[in-house]
Amino acid sequence: MNGSEILIQCLEREGTDVVFGYPGGAIMPVYDALYDAELKHVLVRHEQAAVLAADGYARATGKVGVCIATSGPGATNLVTGLANAFMDSVPLVAITGQVPTSLLGTDAFQEVDIFGITLPVVKHSFLVRRVEELAEVVHVAFRLARSGRPGPVLIDLPKDVANAPCDLELPELPPGDVTAPAPTDLLDEARTLLASAKRPILYAGGGIVLGRAVESFRRFVEKTRIPVTTTLKGLGVLPTDHELFLGMLGMHGTKAANLAIRDCDLLVGVGVRFDDRATGKLAEFAPNAKVLHLDVDPAEVGKLRRPDVALVGSLEASLEALESSLDIASWRVTCACLKEEHQWDYDMPADGIYGPRFLKKLSEAADPGTIFACDVGQHQMWVAQHCRFERPEQHLTSAGLGTMGYGLPAAIGAQFGCPDRTVVNVTGDGSIMMNFQELVTLARYRVPVKIVVLDNQSLGLVRQWQELFFEGRYSEVDLSDNPDFVCVAESLGIPASRLEQASDEDEVIEKLLRGSGMHLLHVRIDREANVWPLVPPNTSNPEMLVGVHK
Repeated sequence: MNGSEILIQCLEREGTDVVFGYPGGAIMPVYDALYDAELKHVLVRHEQAAVLAADGYARATGKVGVCIATSGPGATNLVTGLANAFMDSVPLVAITGQVPTSLLGTDAFQEVDIFGITLPVVKHSFLVRRVEELAEVVHVAFRLARSGRPGPVLIDLPKDVANAPCDLELPELPPGDVTAPAPTDLLDEARTLLASAKRPILYAGGGIVLGRAVESFRRFVEKTRIPVTTTLKGLGVLPTDHELFLGMLGMHGTKAANLAIRDCDLLVGVGVRFDDRATGKLAEFAPNAKVLHLDVDPAEVGKLRRPDVALVGSLEASLEALESSLDIASWRVTCACLKEEHQWDYDMPADGIYGPRFLKKLSEAADPGTIFACDVGQHQMWVAQHCRFERPEQHLTSAGLGTMGYGLPAAIGAQFGCPDRTVVNVTGDGSIMMNFQELVTLARYRVPVKIVVLDNQSLGLVRQWQELFFEGRYSEVDLSDNPDFVCVAESLGIPASRLEQASDEDEVIEKLLRGSGMHLLHVRIDREANVWPLVPPNTSNPEMLVGVHK
Protein backbone atom coordinates (compact mmCIF):
# COMPACT_ATOMS: atom_id res chain seq x y z
CA MET A 1 0.00 0.00 0.00
CA ASN A 2 0.97 3.63 -0.33
CA GLY A 3 0.28 6.32 2.24
CA SER A 4 -3.10 7.29 0.78
CA GLU A 5 -4.33 3.69 0.82
CA ILE A 6 -3.17 3.32 4.42
CA LEU A 7 -5.06 6.51 5.32
CA ILE A 8 -8.31 5.27 3.79
CA GLN A 9 -8.04 1.85 5.47
CA CYS A 10 -7.35 3.54 8.81
CA LEU A 11 -10.41 5.79 8.41
CA GLU A 12 -12.57 2.74 7.72
CA ARG A 13 -11.13 0.94 10.76
CA GLU A 14 -12.06 3.92 12.94
CA GLY A 15 -15.69 3.51 11.87
CA THR A 16 -15.82 6.36 9.36
CA ASP A 17 -18.63 5.84 6.85
CA VAL A 18 -18.79 9.25 5.17
CA VAL A 19 -16.28 12.04 4.55
CA PHE A 20 -16.89 15.55 3.24
CA GLY A 21 -14.36 17.21 1.00
CA TYR A 22 -13.08 18.92 -2.11
CA PRO A 23 -10.11 17.70 -4.19
CA GLY A 24 -7.02 19.53 -5.40
CA GLY A 25 -3.42 19.02 -6.39
CA ALA A 26 -1.68 18.08 -3.13
CA ILE A 27 -4.51 15.86 -1.90
CA MET A 28 -4.98 14.08 -5.25
CA PRO A 29 -3.32 10.81 -4.17
CA VAL A 30 -5.89 10.49 -1.39
CA TYR A 31 -8.72 11.02 -3.87
CA ASP A 32 -7.22 8.31 -6.06
CA ALA A 33 -7.38 5.93 -3.08
CA LEU A 34 -10.95 7.04 -2.40
CA TYR A 35 -11.94 5.83 -5.87
CA ASP A 36 -11.89 2.20 -4.69
CA ALA A 37 -12.92 2.81 -1.07
CA GLU A 38 -16.14 1.62 0.54
CA LEU A 39 -16.72 4.79 2.53
CA LYS A 40 -18.83 7.50 0.95
CA HIS A 41 -17.36 10.82 -0.12
CA VAL A 42 -19.64 13.86 -0.33
CA LEU A 43 -18.39 16.55 -2.71
CA VAL A 44 -19.29 19.95 -1.29
CA ARG A 45 -18.84 23.18 -3.27
CA HIS A 46 -16.59 25.00 -0.77
CA GLU A 47 -14.13 23.62 1.78
CA GLN A 48 -15.77 25.58 4.60
CA ALA A 49 -18.93 23.59 3.92
CA ALA A 50 -16.92 20.35 4.20
CA VAL A 51 -15.82 21.06 7.75
CA LEU A 52 -19.23 22.42 8.79
CA ALA A 53 -20.95 19.35 7.32
CA ALA A 54 -18.54 17.14 9.27
CA ASP A 55 -19.43 19.19 12.36
CA GLY A 56 -23.17 18.63 11.85
CA TYR A 57 -22.56 14.92 11.25
CA ALA A 58 -20.59 14.67 14.50
CA ARG A 59 -23.15 16.53 16.62
CA ALA A 60 -26.08 14.54 15.27
CA THR A 61 -24.44 11.10 15.51
CA GLY A 62 -21.94 11.40 18.36
CA LYS A 63 -19.24 10.03 16.02
CA VAL A 64 -16.10 11.77 14.77
CA GLY A 65 -16.72 13.88 11.67
CA VAL A 66 -14.12 13.79 8.89
CA CYS A 67 -13.32 16.37 6.21
CA ILE A 68 -10.66 16.53 3.51
CA ALA A 69 -9.15 19.48 1.65
CA THR A 70 -6.09 20.21 -0.44
CA SER A 71 -3.16 22.45 0.49
CA GLY A 72 -3.06 26.24 0.42
CA PRO A 73 -6.51 27.82 0.02
CA GLY A 74 -8.22 24.47 0.47
CA ALA A 75 -6.66 24.15 3.90
CA THR A 76 -7.18 27.78 4.92
CA ASN A 77 -10.85 27.53 3.96
CA LEU A 78 -11.21 24.99 6.80
CA VAL A 79 -10.06 27.40 9.51
CA THR A 80 -13.44 28.93 10.38
CA GLY A 81 -15.02 25.48 10.68
CA LEU A 82 -12.16 24.22 12.84
CA ALA A 83 -12.54 27.23 15.12
CA ASN A 84 -16.29 26.57 15.25
CA ALA A 85 -15.72 22.95 16.31
CA PHE A 86 -13.03 23.98 18.81
CA MET A 87 -15.30 26.53 20.50
CA ASP A 88 -18.16 24.03 20.76
CA SER A 89 -15.98 20.97 21.53
CA VAL A 90 -17.03 18.94 18.49
CA PRO A 91 -14.97 15.81 17.58
CA LEU A 92 -13.51 16.26 14.08
CA VAL A 93 -10.54 15.01 12.10
CA ALA A 94 -9.50 17.31 9.26
CA ILE A 95 -7.10 15.92 6.65
CA THR A 96 -5.23 18.42 4.49
CA GLY A 97 -2.92 17.86 1.57
CA GLN A 98 0.51 19.49 1.75
CA VAL A 99 3.36 20.10 -0.68
CA PRO A 100 6.09 17.41 -0.74
CA THR A 101 8.40 17.40 2.29
CA SER A 102 11.34 18.49 0.11
CA LEU A 103 9.49 21.76 -0.64
CA LEU A 104 8.34 22.59 2.88
CA GLY A 105 9.40 26.10 3.79
CA THR A 106 10.18 27.18 0.21
CA ASP A 107 6.96 29.08 -0.51
CA ALA A 108 6.02 26.43 -3.04
CA PHE A 109 2.81 26.67 -5.04
CA GLN A 110 -0.19 26.37 -2.66
CA GLU A 111 2.04 25.93 0.38
CA VAL A 112 0.82 27.35 3.68
CA ASP A 113 1.79 26.41 7.20
CA ILE A 114 -1.64 25.06 8.09
CA PHE A 115 -0.05 23.33 11.09
CA GLY A 116 0.90 26.72 12.52
CA ILE A 117 -2.19 28.58 11.34
CA THR A 118 -4.57 26.22 13.13
CA LEU A 119 -2.63 25.76 16.38
CA PRO A 120 -5.01 27.99 18.41
CA VAL A 121 -8.17 26.24 17.14
CA VAL A 122 -7.39 22.51 17.30
CA LYS A 123 -6.77 20.06 20.12
CA HIS A 124 -3.69 18.77 18.32
CA SER A 125 -1.98 18.89 14.91
CA PHE A 126 0.12 16.34 13.04
CA LEU A 127 2.49 16.94 10.13
CA VAL A 128 3.22 13.43 8.84
CA ARG A 129 6.81 13.22 7.56
CA ARG A 130 7.16 9.43 7.23
CA VAL A 131 4.61 7.02 5.80
CA GLU A 132 5.44 4.52 8.56
CA GLU A 133 3.94 6.94 11.10
CA LEU A 134 0.63 7.40 9.35
CA ALA A 135 -1.44 4.53 10.79
CA GLU A 136 -0.60 5.46 14.37
CA VAL A 137 -1.19 9.16 13.68
CA VAL A 138 -4.71 8.46 12.38
CA HIS A 139 -5.62 6.34 15.39
CA VAL A 140 -4.26 8.86 17.88
CA ALA A 141 -6.04 11.69 16.05
CA PHE A 142 -9.41 9.96 16.39
CA ARG A 143 -8.76 9.12 20.04
CA LEU A 144 -7.82 12.71 20.83
CA ALA A 145 -10.82 14.08 18.91
CA ARG A 146 -13.39 12.13 20.90
CA SER A 147 -11.86 11.65 24.37
CA GLY A 148 -11.82 14.00 27.33
CA ARG A 149 -13.16 17.33 26.13
CA PRO A 150 -13.71 16.58 22.42
CA GLY A 151 -12.49 18.81 19.63
CA PRO A 152 -10.94 19.02 16.17
CA VAL A 153 -7.61 17.43 15.22
CA LEU A 154 -5.63 18.23 12.05
CA ILE A 155 -3.57 15.78 9.98
CA ASP A 156 -1.40 17.53 7.39
CA LEU A 157 -0.25 15.01 4.78
CA PRO A 158 2.56 15.93 2.34
CA LYS A 159 2.06 14.65 -1.18
CA ASP A 160 5.22 12.52 -1.23
CA VAL A 161 4.15 10.78 2.01
CA ALA A 162 0.71 10.13 0.50
CA ASN A 163 2.40 8.52 -2.52
CA ALA A 164 5.12 6.67 -0.61
CA PRO A 165 4.91 2.85 -0.71
CA CYS A 166 4.95 1.05 2.61
CA ASP A 167 5.30 -2.71 3.05
CA LEU A 168 3.53 -2.68 6.39
CA GLU A 169 0.86 -4.80 7.99
CA LEU A 170 -1.60 -2.54 9.78
CA PRO A 171 -1.25 -3.31 13.49
CA GLU A 172 -4.09 -4.21 15.79
CA LEU A 173 -5.83 -1.11 17.06
CA PRO A 174 -4.38 -0.09 20.42
CA PRO A 175 -6.66 0.60 23.39
CA GLY A 176 -9.40 3.13 22.71
CA ASP A 177 -10.42 6.42 24.25
CA VAL A 178 -9.05 7.76 27.49
CA THR A 179 -11.97 7.94 29.90
CA ALA A 180 -12.35 10.67 32.46
CA PRO A 181 -11.69 9.52 36.03
CA ALA A 182 -14.43 9.51 38.61
CA PRO A 183 -13.95 12.35 41.11
CA THR A 184 -13.23 11.18 44.63
CA ASP A 185 -12.11 14.35 46.42
CA LEU A 186 -14.62 16.87 47.76
CA LEU A 187 -17.66 14.63 47.29
CA ASP A 188 -18.62 15.07 50.95
CA GLU A 189 -18.31 18.86 50.66
CA ALA A 190 -20.48 18.79 47.52
CA ARG A 191 -23.14 16.69 49.25
CA THR A 192 -23.14 19.13 52.18
CA LEU A 193 -23.68 22.09 49.84
CA LEU A 194 -26.62 20.33 48.21
CA ALA A 195 -28.20 19.25 51.47
CA SER A 196 -28.03 22.74 52.97
CA ALA A 197 -29.41 24.57 49.94
CA LYS A 198 -32.94 25.96 50.10
CA ARG A 199 -33.03 27.52 46.61
CA PRO A 200 -30.75 25.52 44.28
CA ILE A 201 -30.69 25.87 40.50
CA LEU A 202 -29.13 23.55 37.95
CA TYR A 203 -27.19 25.48 35.32
CA ALA A 204 -26.66 22.86 32.60
CA GLY A 205 -24.45 23.09 29.52
CA GLY A 206 -23.17 21.28 26.49
CA GLY A 207 -20.55 19.42 28.53
CA ILE A 208 -23.31 17.05 29.62
CA VAL A 209 -23.76 15.95 26.00
CA LEU A 210 -20.03 15.72 25.33
CA GLY A 211 -19.53 13.69 28.51
CA ARG A 212 -22.30 11.26 27.50
CA ALA A 213 -24.02 12.09 30.77
CA VAL A 214 -27.53 13.01 29.55
CA GLU A 215 -29.22 10.01 31.16
CA SER A 216 -27.30 10.50 34.42
CA PHE A 217 -28.31 14.17 34.43
CA ARG A 218 -31.96 13.28 33.91
CA ARG A 219 -31.86 10.77 36.77
CA PHE A 220 -30.24 13.40 38.96
CA VAL A 221 -33.00 15.89 38.16
CA GLU A 222 -35.75 13.37 38.91
CA LYS A 223 -34.12 12.44 42.22
CA THR A 224 -33.29 15.94 43.47
CA ARG A 225 -36.18 17.78 41.76
CA ILE A 226 -34.00 20.87 41.34
CA PRO A 227 -35.29 23.41 38.77
CA VAL A 228 -33.19 23.53 35.59
CA THR A 229 -31.96 26.18 33.21
CA THR A 230 -29.58 25.56 30.31
CA THR A 231 -27.17 27.28 28.01
CA LEU A 232 -27.72 27.40 24.25
CA LYS A 233 -25.69 24.21 23.84
CA GLY A 234 -27.40 22.54 26.77
CA LEU A 235 -30.87 22.66 25.26
CA GLY A 236 -32.34 19.16 25.21
CA VAL A 237 -30.35 17.66 28.09
CA LEU A 238 -33.76 17.75 29.75
CA PRO A 239 -36.84 17.69 27.50
CA THR A 240 -37.81 21.31 26.98
CA ASP A 241 -41.41 20.62 28.02
CA HIS A 242 -40.31 19.16 31.38
CA GLU A 243 -42.07 20.72 34.35
CA LEU A 244 -38.76 21.64 36.04
CA PHE A 245 -37.27 23.30 32.95
CA LEU A 246 -37.29 27.10 33.21
CA GLY A 247 -35.81 27.70 29.76
CA MET A 248 -32.52 28.98 28.48
CA LEU A 249 -30.74 31.59 30.55
CA GLY A 250 -28.68 34.59 29.53
CA MET A 251 -28.84 37.36 26.94
CA HIS A 252 -31.89 35.97 25.12
CA GLY A 253 -33.00 33.54 27.81
CA THR A 254 -36.31 33.45 29.60
CA LYS A 255 -37.13 35.94 32.31
CA ALA A 256 -38.08 33.05 34.61
CA ALA A 257 -34.63 31.48 34.26
CA ASN A 258 -32.74 34.73 34.81
CA LEU A 259 -34.81 35.70 37.83
CA ALA A 260 -34.45 32.26 39.38
CA ILE A 261 -30.66 32.48 38.94
CA ARG A 262 -30.73 35.86 40.66
CA ASP A 263 -32.60 34.45 43.66
CA CYS A 264 -30.90 31.06 44.06
CA ASP A 265 -28.65 30.22 47.01
CA LEU A 266 -26.79 27.39 45.26
CA LEU A 267 -25.78 27.36 41.61
CA VAL A 268 -24.96 23.85 40.40
CA GLY A 269 -23.05 24.25 37.12
CA VAL A 270 -22.82 21.01 35.14
CA GLY A 271 -20.68 21.01 32.00
CA VAL A 272 -20.67 24.82 31.69
CA ARG A 273 -18.00 27.47 31.18
CA PHE A 274 -19.73 30.60 32.54
CA ASP A 275 -19.80 32.15 29.07
CA ASP A 276 -20.56 35.87 28.85
CA ARG A 277 -23.73 35.29 26.81
CA ALA A 278 -25.05 33.11 29.64
CA THR A 279 -23.92 35.12 32.66
CA GLY A 280 -24.35 38.71 31.53
CA LYS A 281 -22.49 40.99 33.96
CA LEU A 282 -20.48 38.32 35.72
CA ALA A 283 -20.11 40.14 39.04
CA GLU A 284 -23.92 40.16 39.38
CA PHE A 285 -24.55 36.62 38.17
CA ALA A 286 -26.17 34.51 40.91
CA PRO A 287 -24.97 37.14 43.40
CA ASN A 288 -26.21 35.40 46.55
CA ALA A 289 -25.32 31.84 45.59
CA LYS A 290 -22.59 29.42 46.44
CA VAL A 291 -21.27 27.56 43.40
CA LEU A 292 -20.83 23.84 42.87
CA HIS A 293 -19.10 23.23 39.52
CA LEU A 294 -18.97 19.82 37.81
CA ASP A 295 -16.79 19.55 34.69
CA VAL A 296 -14.46 17.19 32.86
CA ASP A 297 -12.05 20.00 31.91
CA PRO A 298 -10.02 21.43 34.82
CA ALA A 299 -9.20 24.49 32.70
CA GLU A 300 -12.82 25.66 33.02
CA VAL A 301 -12.94 25.45 36.82
CA GLY A 302 -12.40 28.86 38.33
CA LYS A 303 -11.64 30.45 34.95
CA LEU A 304 -14.40 33.04 35.35
CA ARG A 305 -16.30 32.25 38.56
CA ARG A 306 -14.51 30.69 41.49
CA PRO A 307 -16.57 27.74 42.80
CA ASP A 308 -17.02 26.90 46.45
CA VAL A 309 -16.64 23.24 45.52
CA ALA A 310 -15.53 21.74 42.20
CA LEU A 311 -15.73 18.13 41.04
CA VAL A 312 -13.42 17.54 38.08
CA GLY A 313 -13.81 14.30 36.15
CA SER A 314 -16.58 12.10 34.79
CA LEU A 315 -19.89 13.97 34.92
CA GLU A 316 -21.75 10.69 34.94
CA ALA A 317 -19.91 9.53 38.06
CA SER A 318 -20.25 12.92 39.78
CA LEU A 319 -24.00 13.13 39.18
CA GLU A 320 -24.60 9.57 40.34
CA ALA A 321 -22.57 10.19 43.51
CA LEU A 322 -24.61 13.30 44.35
CA GLU A 323 -28.11 11.91 43.81
CA SER A 324 -30.28 12.59 46.87
CA SER A 325 -33.72 13.80 47.85
CA LEU A 326 -33.87 17.49 48.77
CA ASP A 327 -36.40 19.42 50.83
CA ILE A 328 -37.02 22.32 48.42
CA ALA A 329 -40.74 22.06 47.70
CA SER A 330 -41.43 25.75 48.35
CA TRP A 331 -38.62 26.78 45.97
CA ARG A 332 -40.06 24.60 43.24
CA VAL A 333 -43.38 26.36 43.68
CA THR A 334 -41.65 29.74 43.42
CA CYS A 335 -39.93 28.71 40.18
CA ALA A 336 -43.15 27.29 38.76
CA CYS A 337 -44.86 30.61 39.46
CA LEU A 338 -42.06 32.49 37.69
CA LYS A 339 -42.45 30.20 34.71
CA GLU A 340 -46.22 30.73 34.63
CA GLU A 341 -45.96 34.49 35.06
CA HIS A 342 -43.44 34.98 32.26
CA GLN A 343 -44.82 32.72 29.54
CA TRP A 344 -44.22 33.62 25.92
CA ASP A 345 -46.79 35.76 24.15
CA TYR A 346 -47.46 34.44 20.64
CA ASP A 347 -50.22 36.87 19.71
CA MET A 348 -49.36 39.32 16.96
CA PRO A 349 -51.93 41.85 15.78
CA ALA A 350 -51.17 41.44 12.09
CA ASP A 351 -51.82 39.07 9.20
CA GLY A 352 -48.12 38.43 8.54
CA ILE A 353 -45.83 35.70 9.85
CA TYR A 354 -44.53 36.15 13.40
CA GLY A 355 -41.26 34.18 13.60
CA PRO A 356 -41.60 32.79 17.14
CA ARG A 357 -45.15 31.59 16.58
CA PHE A 358 -44.27 30.01 13.25
CA LEU A 359 -41.27 28.14 14.71
CA LYS A 360 -43.32 26.95 17.68
CA LYS A 361 -45.93 25.54 15.28
CA LEU A 362 -43.24 24.00 13.08
CA SER A 363 -41.60 22.31 16.04
CA GLU A 364 -44.89 20.99 17.44
CA ALA A 365 -45.89 19.56 14.05
CA ALA A 366 -42.51 17.89 13.47
CA ASP A 367 -41.75 14.31 14.45
CA PRO A 368 -40.28 14.05 17.97
CA GLY A 369 -36.82 13.11 16.66
CA THR A 370 -36.55 15.94 14.12
CA ILE A 371 -33.13 17.61 13.95
CA PHE A 372 -33.01 21.40 13.69
CA ALA A 373 -29.81 22.90 12.25
CA CYS A 374 -29.65 26.67 12.73
CA ASP A 375 -27.63 29.46 11.33
CA VAL A 376 -26.79 32.56 13.37
CA GLY A 377 -28.96 35.57 14.06
CA GLN A 378 -32.50 36.32 15.19
CA HIS A 379 -33.85 33.02 13.89
CA GLN A 380 -31.19 31.15 15.91
CA MET A 381 -32.45 32.71 19.14
CA TRP A 382 -36.08 32.09 18.19
CA VAL A 383 -35.33 28.40 17.59
CA ALA A 384 -33.66 28.17 21.00
CA GLN A 385 -36.57 29.93 22.68
CA HIS A 386 -39.55 28.37 20.93
CA CYS A 387 -38.71 24.96 19.49
CA ARG A 388 -39.08 21.79 21.54
CA PHE A 389 -36.21 19.34 21.93
CA GLU A 390 -36.41 15.88 23.44
CA ARG A 391 -32.67 15.30 23.02
CA PRO A 392 -29.68 17.66 22.70
CA GLU A 393 -28.58 15.99 19.44
CA GLN A 394 -31.69 17.50 17.82
CA HIS A 395 -30.37 21.06 18.18
CA LEU A 396 -27.37 21.91 15.99
CA THR A 397 -26.20 25.46 16.43
CA SER A 398 -22.96 27.45 16.29
CA ALA A 399 -22.87 28.58 19.89
CA GLY A 400 -19.36 29.72 20.74
CA LEU A 401 -18.17 31.15 17.42
CA GLY A 402 -21.52 32.23 15.98
CA THR A 403 -20.72 31.14 12.43
CA MET A 404 -23.10 32.46 9.81
CA GLY A 405 -23.46 29.90 7.04
CA TYR A 406 -23.27 27.00 9.49
CA GLY A 407 -26.82 25.72 9.18
CA LEU A 408 -27.11 24.37 5.61
CA PRO A 409 -23.84 22.37 5.56
CA ALA A 410 -24.50 21.14 9.10
CA ALA A 411 -27.97 19.98 8.07
CA ILE A 412 -26.48 18.11 5.10
CA GLY A 413 -23.96 16.44 7.38
CA ALA A 414 -26.63 15.53 9.91
CA GLN A 415 -28.85 14.04 7.20
CA PHE A 416 -26.00 11.82 5.93
CA GLY A 417 -25.38 10.72 9.49
CA CYS A 418 -29.05 10.17 10.33
CA PRO A 419 -30.74 9.24 7.05
CA ASP A 420 -33.95 8.09 8.76
CA ARG A 421 -34.51 11.36 10.62
CA THR A 422 -36.18 14.55 9.43
CA VAL A 423 -33.64 17.38 9.26
CA VAL A 424 -34.76 21.02 9.11
CA ASN A 425 -32.36 23.88 8.40
CA VAL A 426 -33.73 27.09 9.90
CA THR A 427 -31.81 29.99 8.40
CA GLY A 428 -32.07 33.70 7.68
CA ASP A 429 -31.77 35.68 4.50
CA GLY A 430 -28.32 36.80 5.67
CA SER A 431 -26.92 33.49 6.85
CA ILE A 432 -28.03 31.35 3.93
CA MET A 433 -26.02 33.52 1.52
CA MET A 434 -22.80 32.64 3.38
CA ASN A 435 -22.85 29.08 2.01
CA PHE A 436 -25.57 29.42 -0.61
CA GLN A 437 -23.60 27.27 -3.03
CA GLU A 438 -24.39 24.19 -0.93
CA LEU A 439 -27.87 24.14 -2.45
CA VAL A 440 -26.02 22.50 -5.33
CA THR A 441 -24.72 19.79 -2.97
CA LEU A 442 -28.24 19.28 -1.69
CA ALA A 443 -29.54 18.89 -5.24
CA ARG A 444 -26.73 16.60 -6.43
CA TYR A 445 -27.26 14.04 -3.67
CA ARG A 446 -31.02 14.61 -3.35
CA VAL A 447 -30.54 15.16 0.39
CA PRO A 448 -34.06 15.43 1.89
CA VAL A 449 -33.28 18.45 4.08
CA LYS A 450 -36.12 20.94 4.64
CA ILE A 451 -34.84 24.53 4.42
CA VAL A 452 -36.80 27.32 6.11
CA VAL A 453 -35.55 30.81 5.17
CA LEU A 454 -36.91 33.48 7.52
CA ASP A 455 -36.56 36.60 5.38
CA ASN A 456 -36.77 40.09 6.87
CA GLN A 457 -34.57 41.59 4.15
CA SER A 458 -31.93 42.61 6.66
CA LEU A 459 -29.20 41.41 8.96
CA GLY A 460 -31.82 41.18 11.68
CA LEU A 461 -29.82 40.95 14.88
CA VAL A 462 -27.37 43.65 13.81
CA ARG A 463 -30.30 45.85 12.76
CA GLN A 464 -31.93 45.25 16.16
CA TRP A 465 -28.81 46.35 18.02
CA GLN A 466 -28.45 49.41 15.80
CA GLU A 467 -32.08 50.27 16.59
CA LEU A 468 -31.68 49.86 20.36
CA PHE A 469 -28.11 50.96 21.06
CA PHE A 470 -26.95 53.04 18.08
CA GLU A 471 -29.87 55.49 17.81
CA GLY A 472 -31.37 53.80 14.77
CA ARG A 473 -28.34 54.52 12.60
CA TYR A 474 -28.76 51.52 10.30
CA SER A 475 -25.39 50.84 8.74
CA GLU A 476 -24.99 48.14 6.06
CA VAL A 477 -27.82 45.85 7.16
CA ASP A 478 -30.11 46.12 4.13
CA LEU A 479 -30.48 42.83 2.22
CA SER A 480 -33.45 43.76 0.06
CA ASP A 481 -31.46 42.94 -3.08
CA ASN A 482 -31.04 39.26 -2.23
CA PRO A 483 -31.97 36.84 -5.05
CA ASP A 484 -35.36 35.22 -5.30
CA PHE A 485 -34.73 32.17 -3.11
CA VAL A 486 -37.60 30.18 -4.57
CA CYS A 487 -36.46 30.75 -8.15
CA VAL A 488 -32.86 29.83 -7.34
CA ALA A 489 -33.95 26.62 -5.60
CA GLU A 490 -36.26 25.63 -8.43
CA SER A 491 -33.52 26.28 -11.00
CA LEU A 492 -31.53 23.55 -9.22
CA GLY A 493 -34.43 21.13 -9.15
CA ILE A 494 -35.21 21.77 -5.48
CA PRO A 495 -38.97 22.10 -4.81
CA ALA A 496 -39.72 25.46 -3.22
CA SER A 497 -42.65 27.51 -1.95
CA ARG A 498 -43.49 30.74 -0.12
CA LEU A 499 -45.34 31.64 3.06
CA GLU A 500 -46.57 35.19 3.64
CA GLN A 501 -49.89 34.95 5.50
CA ALA A 502 -50.53 33.61 9.01
CA SER A 503 -53.74 31.95 7.81
CA ASP A 504 -51.63 29.62 5.62
CA GLU A 505 -49.16 28.54 8.32
CA ASP A 506 -50.70 25.21 9.32
CA GLU A 507 -51.22 23.97 5.76
CA VAL A 508 -47.75 24.99 4.61
CA ILE A 509 -46.04 23.44 7.63
CA GLU A 510 -47.89 20.17 7.06
CA LYS A 511 -46.83 20.03 3.41
CA LEU A 512 -43.24 20.88 4.27
CA LEU A 513 -42.82 18.21 6.93
CA ARG A 514 -44.80 15.44 5.26
CA GLY A 515 -43.08 15.79 1.90
CA SER A 516 -40.67 12.96 1.17
CA GLY A 517 -37.75 14.97 -0.21
CA MET A 518 -35.85 18.22 -0.01
CA HIS A 519 -37.76 21.49 0.01
CA LEU A 520 -37.04 25.19 0.46
CA LEU A 521 -39.70 27.30 2.18
CA HIS A 522 -39.29 31.07 1.87
CA VAL A 523 -41.02 32.77 4.83
CA ARG A 524 -41.47 36.52 4.75
CA ILE A 525 -41.40 38.09 8.22
CA ASP A 526 -41.63 41.65 9.51
CA ARG A 527 -38.42 43.58 8.91
CA GLU A 528 -38.72 45.27 12.32
CA ALA A 529 -39.52 42.21 14.44
CA ASN A 530 -37.03 41.89 17.30
CA VAL A 531 -35.84 39.10 19.58
CA TRP A 532 -37.13 39.53 23.12
CA PRO A 533 -36.15 39.40 25.91
CA LEU A 534 -32.73 40.99 25.55
CA VAL A 535 -30.10 41.72 28.18
CA PRO A 536 -28.32 44.97 27.20
CA PRO A 537 -24.52 45.00 27.22
CA ASN A 538 -22.79 45.50 30.57
CA THR A 539 -25.92 44.80 32.60
CA SER A 540 -27.04 41.92 34.76
CA ASN A 541 -29.40 39.28 33.39
CA PRO A 542 -32.46 40.31 35.48
CA GLU A 543 -32.35 43.76 33.81
CA MET A 544 -33.83 42.32 30.63
CA LEU A 545 -35.53 44.47 28.05
CA VAL A 546 -38.93 43.01 27.19
CA GLY A 547 -40.08 44.68 24.00
CA VAL A 548 -43.36 44.76 22.18
CA HIS A 549 -44.39 43.28 18.87
CA LYS A 550 -43.79 45.58 15.96
